[in-house]
Amino acid sequence: MLYNRRQLLGTRISVGFFMSRRLLIIVGSFLCFTLAASAQTPSPEAIMAARSLVTTMKLGEQYKMLLPAILLRIKPVVTQERAELESEYDLIATKAGDLYTPYYNEMLEQAATVYAANFTVDEMRQMEAFFRQPAGQKLIEKWPAIAQQTAQIGQDVSRKAAEELRLRLTDALRQKGRKLN
Repeated sequence: MLYNRRQLLGTRISVGFFMSRRLLIIVGSFLCFTLAASAQTPSPEAIMAARSLVTTMKLGEQYKMLLPAILLRIKPVVTQERAELESEYDLIATKAGDLYTPYYNEMLEQAATVYAANFTVDEMRQMEAFFRQPAGQKLIEKWPAIAQQTAQIGQDVSRKAAEELRLRLTDALRQKGRKLN
């Protein structure tokens, strides 16, 4: 079978692309495993400092506030959207806190591990000292609303920027003689 130059070139590019892609996957996997193996488990002292910080930051209260949203989200699935089951579900759901406790504890422990892995014991103690002060307590109190507001700002401004960029880039391509819809 005879192949023209374009077919052969396309084959080389495809083979080269897949070979380089495979190489990137192998190298990336190796790096991930190497980095994971070299990551140190936080010391018991770091975990204790992190647990104390997590408590001071009142992460537990924030995690407890997730339960009503979880229960509301799963209600249609559990009740199969049948009205006669909804009141019974609501009654049973009031006792769901006990079922949630292991997950709540797991969230707190994992959060402590994240802090312990990213900060020194001294840094965590400094943060805890800050969060115990009035300004730190105010930040803890206001943080959920501030985070929501700043996230909304990011979404709104990104949406405006995307539209402006789309218009300008489309216009630039048209000025170069490109036909666009």
